[in-house]
Amino acid sequence: METRTDEIADGIFRFSTFVAEGVPGGFTFNQFLIRAEQPLLFHTGHRRMFPLVSEAIARVVPVESLRFITFGHVEADECGAMNELLARAPQAEVAHGVLGCVVSLDDMCDRPPRKLADGEVIDLGGKRVRHIDTPHVPHNWEARVLFEETTQTLFCGDLFAHVGNGPALTTDDIVQAAIVGEELFHATALSKTTGPTIRKLADLEPRTLALMHGSSTQTGCGESLRRLADAYDAMLARP
Repeated sequence: METRTDEIADGIFRFSTFVAEGVPGGFTFNQFLIRAEQPLLFHTGHRRMFPLVSEAIARVVPVESLRFITFGHVEADECGAMNELLARAPQAEVAHGVLGCVVSLDDMCDRPPRKLADGEVIDLGGKRVRHIDTPHVPHNWEARVLFEETTQTLFCGDLFAHVGNGPALTTDDIVQAAIVGEELFHATALSKTTGPTIRKLADLEPRTLALMHGSSTQTGCGESLRRLADAYDAMLARP
């Protein structure tokens, strides 16, 4: 395996590792680095991917300079290497929503995590990230996303997850690809709040959607979120 690095927005770097086995068409595992006075990483990758991911980070900023380690929810591919990163970056904090910290991260992190209120903004110095709670969307009680306000980049986590090894940025229809992925994985916790939660994210009118699994996009971002919400509403209404 190798990890590819692409700058998908101003100061926003995507690290992508393609795993061909296990899923028809293969699957990408993506992390995102915000380069700022206080660098922030969204997703750590699996613990066993730490050598690849840390090498990728070091090509953009020193690993030791990381200030915040973040992710959407508590799963191995999202936060498996958080303690390895805490060991390498002495000033770094894991930052997550209050619920995620109380339920899991207060115990799992080698250093106490920073608890973020819904809507709280962290000024990174040149970049600003807003924490948004999205319980059970796409899954897990403590789920959340981050919105970088200066570039209007929405770090979507598992939303729009799709298979394959496409480009860092695509103009293809990520909604249709996500529906195919949903039919394959059945990973979304469908409920009456799924569609409304995604539509609230669409109201941010993001310029870039940064996806954990698959290609990111700068094409019709708000509309893609609304179409995804409609698709989940239709799935929920099936007999």
